Amino acid sequence: MTRSRPPVGPGPSIAGAVDLSGLKQRATPSGQPGQGAGSRAGVDVTEANFEAEVMLKSNEVPVVVVLWSPRSDASVQLGDALASLAAADAGKWSLANVNVDTAPRVAQIFGVQAVPTVVALAAGQPLSSFQGPQPPDQLRGWIDSLLNATAGKLGGAGAAEGDEPEQVDPELALARSHLDAGDFDAALSAYQKILDANPAHEEAKGAVRQIAFLARASALSPDAIASADAAPDDIEAALAAADVEILQQNVAAAFDRLIALVRRTAGDERASVRTRLVELFDLFDPADPEVIAGRRKLANALY
Repeated sequence: MTRSRPPVGPGPSIAGAVDLSGLKQRATPSGQPGQGAGSRAGVDVTEANFEAEVMLKSNEVPVVVVLWSPRSDASVQLGDALASLAAADAGKWSLANVNVDTAPRVAQIFGVQAVPTVVALAAGQPLSSFQGPQPPDQLRGWIDSLLNATAGKLGGAGAAEGDEPEQVDPELALARSHLDAGDFDAALSAYQKILDANPAHEEAKGAVRQIAFLARASALSPDAIASADAAPDDIEAALAAADVEILQQNVAAAFDRLIALVRRTAGDERASVRTRLVELFDLFDPADPEVIAGRRKLANALY
């Protein structure tokens, strides 16, 4: 499993720990983006153009990926609403459509559980996501938040005029290159060296947390969820299942699984589950609604 560099902004933030860069090895120049039945405004994304239209494009402007199916009316309506917003914003962000029926591998890389699912990316990394239809005013607010979070931090239309290119410290560039290559051990060592020299370095702190999670979780089998469901009081099984659910973008389910276990345990067992849950919270932006809800539920479970 490989991982692209952390996103722009105050330290890395993942939306479901999506492994996007793994698709780069599978992309080939032979295919062309389809414009068949069910396509609409925005760019139709396939394996062949994923890197160019999503990964590379997100270095210039935020990319909003809509994972949809023409069999789902809610998907079509949400895509149309986002297409209207994209047209109104005139290039400030890019809309990428993934038909899960015709591009199943792209859908798999995002860990899609249901359609429609929307994921926003910047600098090759997921920043935010949601599932299901949303009212127009909430969509507008979500897009505005995305543009505000990335303003001046990318190289395209969303960047402020006169911005100078980011000067990257050589040690930071080395750490990022190890992470891009999927060498977790080397990346962790490089980021830890940065953190030892500067304990307040936000990217290094976030990267160390995420690398530890990815190294642990990517070694697990998806069967861990079924195993935990069959033995709900098995703490190790529950911890493994929660990791897999995070990888699959089923973030709320992972949080709820461990919060339920907190309620049923005590002493050292409860402390170990709580510690892991807090570690999972820290993988995400603290303002993420699912993190806020999870912390509130954990507080209620504890007190």
